[in-house]
Amino acid sequence: MKKWILLFSFIWVIVFVNAAIVDTVMVYSNAMKKYIPCVVVKPNEATENGKQYSVVYLLHGYSGNYRNWVKDFPGVKESVDLYKMIIVCPDGGYGSWYFDSPIDSSFRYETFVADELITYVDFHYPTIADKAHRGISGLSMGGHGAFYLALKHKNLFGAVNSMSGGVDFRAFPDNWEIKKRIGTKKSNPENWEKYTVINMLDSLKNGELKIAFDCGVGDFFLEGNRAFNAKMTALKIDHDYTERPGEHKRAYWANAVYYHLLFFQLFFNEGLKSK
Repeated sequence: MKKWILLFSFIWVIVFVNAAIVDTVMVYSNAMKKYIPCVVVKPNEATENGKQYSVVYLLHGYSGNYRNWVKDFPGVKESVDLYKMIIVCPDGGYGSWYFDSPIDSSFRYETFVADELITYVDFHYPTIADKAHRGISGLSMGGHGAFYLALKHKNLFGAVNSMSGGVDFRAFPDNWEIKKRIGTKKSNPENWEKYTVINMLDSLKNGELKIAFDCGVGDFFLEGNRAFNAKMTALKIDHDYTERPGEHKRAYWANAVYYHLLFFQLFFNEGLKSK
């Protein structure tokens, strides 16, 4: 019995020592004149060893918040421990879609993430502050946001992926507050073309970004992801696209996040070799 107690205590100490540290920070957005809550997950060792770390920005979906990734998906903290990276989970509002709204100046989440948040994180945390060591990902609305930000700011992000991303939302004109951000499809048809990321692929040259994305075969965004894959293929843009069993649900993302964070780790390892 004593041996089991000692073994359990030893395992507990190992887990405790290696446990990722979760910080909740309030980052002021000058663009929106308010504080935005964010979670920053870092390796326990980052507090003491003087090393610098690669960073993944992980975006939540519609109706979610900054706490979702660490609260609902164990793979996030596990991957921080395993790969020794920093993961940043910003609050993207209930339905921001992560761009600067052309009709509502109170929604400027592109500016927040790409400018204000990255500046804050690189100043307050031991990051390797270049695109070869900075990636962005997300699920659903956050998958759209990840591609939108990466395509608009290729100088900031070297790699991007998405899970069940809303990469072509034109088929959903009345869903998820999109029309509150860019106007109705009838009154602002140009915005529905400009702000959906499938139409942004024309600005991308092969090799500018490391790209991966996936979608469940039972997901309502499946056809949009298939079209996204087909357009990249037609444009001869190298990428990885995967379809797996699953729907637009937490169980799918809980599994997918492991693959996506491994994707980033492999990308970061290439960057470290070239330094």
